[in-house]
Amino acid sequence: MSLSSSKSVVLGCVCLLGVVAGCASTGTKLATSVPVAAITVPITTPITTAPESTTTTAAAAPAVFRPGAVGHAIAEPPPNPGSGTTVLGPGGGDLASVGYVQEEFFVSGTASAYESATALSADGRWSASPIYPQSYTTRIVVRRPIHPSAFTGNVAVEWLNVTAGFDAAPDWTNTHVELIRSGWVWVGVSAQAVGIVGSKRSIVASLALKNADPVRYAPLIHPGDDYSYDIFSQVGALLRTQSRQVLGGLQPQHVLAIGESQSAFRLTTYVNAIAPIANVYDGFLIHSRGVQGAPLFHTPFRTIAAPKPTVIRADVGAPVLMFETETDLASPWLDYQAARQPDAPLIRTWEVAGTAHQDLYGLGIGDTDLGSGAADATLFAAMMSPPDAIYGGVITCKAGINTGPHPYVLRSAVAALAAWIASGTPPASTSRIEVDSSAKFTVDADGNVLGGVRTPQVDVPVATLSGLGQTGDRFCGLFGTTTGFDAATIATKYPSHDAFVTKWNASVDSAVSSGALLPADAAQLKTVAAASTIGAP
Repeated sequence: MSLSSSKSVVLGCVCLLGVVAGCASTGTKLATSVPVAAITVPITTPITTAPESTTTTAAAAPAVFRPGAVGHAIAEPPPNPGSGTTVLGPGGGDLASVGYVQEEFFVSGTASAYESATALSADGRWSASPIYPQSYTTRIVVRRPIHPSAFTGNVAVEWLNVTAGFDAAPDWTNTHVELIRSGWVWVGVSAQAVGIVGSKRSIVASLALKNADPVRYAPLIHPGDDYSYDIFSQVGALLRTQSRQVLGGLQPQHVLAIGESQSAFRLTTYVNAIAPIANVYDGFLIHSRGVQGAPLFHTPFRTIAAPKPTVIRADVGAPVLMFETETDLASPWLDYQAARQPDAPLIRTWEVAGTAHQDLYGLGIGDTDLGSGAADATLFAAMMSPPDAIYGGVITCKAGINTGPHPYVLRSAVAALAAWIASGTPPASTSRIEVDSSAKFTVDADGNVLGGVRTPQVDVPVATLSGLGQTGDRFCGLFGTTTGFDAATIATKYPSHDAFVTKWNASVDSAVSSGALLPADAAQLKTVAAASTIGAP
């Protein structure tokens, strides 16, 4: 099935705790474009998969993975097609046009919840024991190269976000350009019950799987979120042991777990409590987590809560890369700043200047980005003329929405994690975003934060980019802000177009050298800067 058969998007990815929205799919499209200033730019070659990936010499599945260490699950296509479409969020355009295919499978097995005999400790070194086994059937969505020669050996397994009451794939949206051009497999896992059955708090209740297509998804049975950790383990294991069935015969070399916002909270708990006994995943990208991990176990009668703050255990057994935006660090709902911890041999944290928990790319621009350069041009133009509304005014904020470098640095992060796993050499430690004695960000003369992972968007700015300061409709507080410079400020900073392009390109090169940007994205950023009118008379 090509991606074009998937249902289209209404709400963008806006993920926070249990009270704000994720991205999802629906049969009704409320808007088809984001209102940003236009820019004419030469369009370069779209994404193509990487045939040279067939010569990879990376090691096969790590020795720590042992078939049978987690429960056995089986995968099969949906027995009844229902409407014939996979219900999930935007997939990045027509996958077939870039050599990819999308398939959906139902995964069945017996999963356990977990308990701890003691309170979960502040150091993250938790012990968990399986309890109360229950049968389940959930679903996974696989997006993979059609041709085996294009497969790089890496599999990204995304814990789908259910904050809005339905399955969302924000990490696919932000990273799929890199995943496709480098030949990854992506797997989205309906690990939590809400995505299947919905909840009273659902933003659009009809988007939960059983509501969206009651015929197709009738076989799905989920015993509750206490079982999500074991379900996520079993999916990771079957990708290795049943690759012929699930991955079209592609054999994974490295299987990485990724998840954003609420999913990142659950991955934080997974890393501390479940990973040491499951040994399924080779590394973890924990994207936009908050101060506290998710509960290990939670019922109306008993809760095993993560401590506040929650840190990653220092003796973690696989590489962990935490990606944090300005919003994640300083918003009162997330407050990751209180959970900061130093880097360790298998722990790295990237705090990215100029970014918001969710931004304009994740709220529409990225939905159909196939790497042609058009989305890069649109995002660049939006820094100078940022919209304050999305999806035709469904959500309207009081200021321009953040247009920062979030997707570019996240793509670099997933590539860095894969290289770390393959080589055993971690990426260099990065500086943290600077805060003053009252825990508030310190900023430069343009209002952009100091420190953190740096990009040309904040070092050669045409706008003030922040993860904070937004108000307006529900969820706007997560979107950050963009305040474009006026003509006088631009003229003072960049007396000519050549002056701007020279500074911008030098900063792009610096960001590539530091690991903040990938060379392919750097080339696109140079192209859009050259095509812009910044500094022109």
